[in-house]
Amino acid sequence: MNIEELYQHYLASRAVSTDSRLITPGCLFFAFKGDNFDGNAFVPSALEQGASVCVTTDPRMGDNPRCMVVPDTMQTLQRLAALHRRHISIPVIGITGTNGKTTTKELVSAVLRRRYKVHATEGNHNNHIGVPLTLLSIPADCEIAVVEMGANHPGEIAALCEIAQPDHGLITSVGKAHLEGFGSFQGVVQTKTELYRYLDSHAGTIFVNSDNKTLADEARKVPHATIITYGSGDEADTTAHFISADPYLTFYTEAGAGVYSVKTHLFGSYNFANAAAALAVGRHFKIDPYEIKQALEQYIPDNNRSQIKQTSRNKLLLDCYNANPTSMEAALRSFADIEATHRVVILGAMKELGQESAAEHRRILELTLSLPFEQILLVGQEFDFAATLPRIQWFPDSQSAKRALQSRPLSDCTVLLKGSNSTRMWQLEEVL
Repeated sequence: MNIEELYQHYLASRAVSTDSRLITPGCLFFAFKGDNFDGNAFVPSALEQGASVCVTTDPRMGDNPRCMVVPDTMQTLQRLAALHRRHISIPVIGITGTNGKTTTKELVSAVLRRRYKVHATEGNHNNHIGVPLTLLSIPADCEIAVVEMGANHPGEIAALCEIAQPDHGLITSVGKAHLEGFGSFQGVVQTKTELYRYLDSHAGTIFVNSDNKTLADEARKVPHATIITYGSGDEADTTAHFISADPYLTFYTEAGAGVYSVKTHLFGSYNFANAAAALAVGRHFKIDPYEIKQALEQYIPDNNRSQIKQTSRNKLLLDCYNANPTSMEAALRSFADIEATHRVVILGAMKELGQESAAEHRRILELTLSLPFEQILLVGQEFDFAATLPRIQWFPDSQSAKRALQSRPLSDCTVLLKGSNSTRMWQLEEVL
């Protein structure tokens, strides 16, 4: 069985599974092998449950006509997704960036759904598995696809572009994240702008935040792409004007003779660029300005991203899905700017910073100490240097922080929860 034959089986059901517990009749099952599991062991079960074809690396399945034995299951999944992409003629918008990828993807999708049938990446399934699965789950009646692409090593965005083949794209931001893999901030820039270079080589369309000097400079290096700018300056093709983020982001924009004030449910002034990106994409695809306003206002963030929650005792600012030095600084400064009494910050460690980890954790703490916060709680071994400092409460992990908050509850406070997902800061919500 070759890739074209596999594609015909895919078209019969348009269903793909990498989990033998989620087999549907007629689907393709890709048997992945990891450090702690071997999907090849579940091929017989997948066949019994009705999978039309199982893609496996197990040579013992070579005599089964419903199995395709390949050297690399992952590569075959990616080849199949790329082949499918070449057979569909809808716009595909690629979104990457250090911070704001998922929020921007959600905002762009919400805006575009006002007029089109949109398929978007689920959650943050934006890696070498998630991108192919996103493409292969595009329904037949889809009119626009929005594909989020993440990376933590050089070359990964270029590889994902070869699979997704976007004809439109945007980079939300570039900052200090995954430095362990990228090596430096310049490594981040070089990798994220692989999206620009792909679109340039295919005469695509790039949406560029003109307020971001690094991205604006990088966009000037791609002469063959169509550049559409957005930002707060009058020179931008799509202009938005920040009003406040106290605590929700509010801004206004002009369209024709109309002025549209947009009051979002997003915490943090740093979300201004994400909302402006959605505004620019919406206008490019001819969405009515009032419909864009409604879409942005009706979007409710979830999954601990820029959320505000009121508990019985405190107001929580939940931004603890992930964290890096750039997003941490933005969240702290936004929190310092809002009107609130009894501000408390609970910061979890930032991961994957490599040799820069110690210096960046110290820098973030210095910034935190300079801002008007009543209490500062730090969680994670990366912050252990601060354990004996005045004003600081340090905990080795979220469970010890949780126990302390249970014994000494906070009340009538506004609390920012920020940290990398692996620090499990979200577990503290139930005791706040």
